[in-house]
Amino acid sequence: MTKRIINRIKVVLVEQGRTNKWLADQLGKTTPTVSRWCTNDMQPSLETLVEIAEILKVDVRELLISTK
Repeated sequence: MTKRIINRIKVVLVEQGRTNKWLADQLGKTTPTVSRWCTNDMQPSLETLVEIAEILKVDVRELLISTK
């Protein structure tokens, strides 16, 4: 089974010149947790996704792959 790419967290971090560690520190999460989100091995909760969008100052929709 192919892994589905659901979020764009890593792309947005790269565009902003930020790191997984920086985001982990901002969220109070571990770096491995954020890394798993960035590789789409695991997905953050909706509440956490909104928090990530606020920290990165982007619309939450920019963190998701469109289904259309």
